[in-house]
Formats: sequence, C-alpha cells, structure tokens
Amino acid sequence: MRDVSRRHACLAAALGGLLALLAGAPAHAQKTYDPGASDAEIKFGQTMPYSGPASSYGVIGKTQAAYFQMLNDQGGINGRKLKLISYDDGYSPPKTVEQIRKLVESDEVLFTFQTLGTAPNAAVQKYLNQKKVPQLFVSTGATRFSDPKNFPWTMGWNPTYLTEGRIYGRYIQQNHPGAKIAILYQNDDFGREVIAGVREGLGAGAAKQIIAEASYEATDPTVDSQMVKLKSSGADLFLNITTPKFAAQAIRKAGELGWKPVHILSVNSVSVGQVMQPAGFENAQGVLSVSYLKDYTDPTWKDDPGVKKWITFMDKYMPDADKNNAVYFYGYATAQTLEHVLRQAGDDLTRANIMRQATNLKNVQLDLFLPGMSINTSPTDYLVIEQLRMMRFDKDRWEPFGPLIDSETTAN
Repeated sequence: MRDVSRRHACLAAALGGLLALLAGAPAHAQKTYDPGASDAEIKFGQTMPYSGPASSYGVIGKTQAAYFQMLNDQGGINGRKLKLISYDDGYSPPKTVEQIRKLVESDEVLFTFQTLGTAPNAAVQKYLNQKKVPQLFVSTGATRFSDPKNFPWTMGWNPTYLTEGRIYGRYIQQNHPGAKIAILYQNDDFGREVIAGVREGLGAGAAKQIIAEASYEATDPTVDSQMVKLKSSGADLFLNITTPKFAAQAIRKAGELGWKPVHILSVNSVSVGQVMQPAGFENAQGVLSVSYLKDYTDPTWKDDPGVKKWITFMDKYMPDADKNNAVYFYGYATAQTLEHVLRQAGDDLTRANIMRQATNLKNVQLDLFLPGMSINTSPTDYLVIEQLRMMRFDKDRWEPFGPLIDSETTAN
C-alpha cells in the first residue's frame, strides 16, 4: 500500500508540475487567428475607384500597396507578410457591394481597410457590421462612419465633414461677417454634411448669409453651368465643396468668368498637382482650405525627418509618381496608421482584437502629421483626425496660418 501511495504522490506531483508549467507559459506563445490571419500572413482588402468619376483617388490604393510592400521587404509585421487585396469598384455602390462580399466570403479577409467614398461605404456598412468584419479607417468624413453605438465595427479616418464645415463657418463669421455666400457641393452625404457644419459655424445668421447653392452629381461631366449660376447670385464668398476633378473645373471657371470671391475649398481637393495646377495657378491665388498633413511643395518641410522618409519611400517604391500630388501623402499616412494597429495587435489576430487596438491608439504621431498632432482613440471616440489648420494658396503652394483647431472647439 505504501508503494501505491508513493506512486500516486509522484504522479500527482508530476501532473502538478505540468499544470504549473502550462500556466506559466508566456502570453506571446498564444496565437489566435480569425479568417485572413496565419503564422505567415495577414490578409485584408478594400475597394478603390481605379476607374469611374473618382478615379483620381485610385493612387491612394496604389500608395498603400507600395507601403505594405516596403514593410514586407523589411520582414513584415511580427514576422507576417501583409497581403492587401484591392478591387476596383468604379465609385459605384452596387459594385462595392459585390466586391466587398467577394473579399469577405471568397477571399476571407481579416478586415477591410480604407474603402473609399461615402456612398460606397454606406452600401456595405450594415453588411460588414452584421458579419462583424472591421470596416477599418474608411476613406470618407461622413459622421455615420464614426458612430460606435450603432456601427461598432466601422471606423473612419478622415476628419468629419461636420468638423470641416464648422471650421469654415467660424472662419467666415470671424473674418467675413457680412459675406454673401454661394456654395457648390456634391449631391451626397459629403456635400450636405459640410454645408450642415458651415451652418452650425455661422450660427443664427446662416440662413441670411447663404444666398445661393448649386449641386452636381459625381457622374456629371462638368460644373460650368453651376458656376455661371452661382456667379450671377452676387455672392462675394464661394464655398467649393467638391472632389478633385470638379474642384479644378470650378477654380478654372471662376477665373474664366472673372469672378473673384473669397474662395474656400474642401480639404478633399487641395492637391497641388491634381487640382491647383490643372486649374491654373493664376486662378488659384488666395484660395483657402484646411490641412492636417505637411505639404511636399512647401519648402518649410524640406529638412523634416518625416517628409524625408516619405521621399525615400516614394523614390524606391513609386519612382514615377508625381510628388506634387498630395494624395500620395494621404495614402502613406493611412497605411502607417494601420501599421500601428497591427503591431499593437501582436499575435491576437482576431477581428475583435483588430477593433480593440484601433480604438485604443494613444498619442500616435505619424511622419506626415502637422507638428503637435497625434491620434487618440477610445471605444467611445472613433475619430482619428480631430485637429485642422487653415491654409492659403500662394503662388504655387499652400501657406498654413493660424493655430491647430481642435474639433471640440468648433461645436456650438
């Protein structure tokens, strides 16, 4: 009996030692994956308008793909290579639905990243939330994409259109209090939300000050007729709430018409190479907008370490690209944001943890952010860009002026 008891005791001790060893195993040994993730790879997807009326934004997807190739050449993230699957949706919501379903159900991506456009993202938002697939850092400023209560799996990246509009309204109120305002806007959530923000910023006098509005569809060939109508209104301040193709047309047409109002341009369309140069620098003098990224064309940043890193990246991975196109800055900055999220996620590559990390970014500073800016998110605050700075176009580049404006200070 004594020998049996001794064997039982030894067995119990061995078992206890094994349990203790397992309990003490380091956390990093535990790897957890959802579809799209493995020891070797992190697979994610997006749609981009490589064709269609918003095709000028297609370089965003190309820049992001190049950035992830750079990371892969450096060994990937936590030993895993990044695989971005980027499909063309032509800026057509039905096509977006088709391609996003393909990414989730056939390609089995871990998450979607930076799908572009308000209407395209709205078309798939409910589907992705029902599937609990992160709709991460969408490329639009519509407020519906920063609504954790109703859409916890969707997160925007851009400053919201309401914030942008409020800043314009406040600027007008403070610097041009008697202005008669004419507005050109895209007939979707983008245009309407910026206008709503402008009205908030203007306050009680908004209805009296805004004397003319004209909209256009993204599929329209030109906005020439709208510009003629707005000029004839007698307005002395023009709000140009458009995407790049139409922004360039509007700036050029104002010059042709000899119309020289105070001109405020949406942050979506501030690219020198894509908008201001095609519009004609002579027509773009004095145009106002806001910014949150540095500007390659501004010699202020010629020795900036972050801009130098971007130039090195562009020279190696996108050598034929036009560095004057600010959209390349945007693509780089958004890709760098995702890099932070994936590094924080470690070996827990589940969809829930991707959202957990994206909504717990603390004091993240990107290479191309304006000085003083950082990303701070939380489970109740999905806003990534919450600070903007006014700028004015002078000669062939943008000149920032004034302080950073925090979105919280723009609300009434």
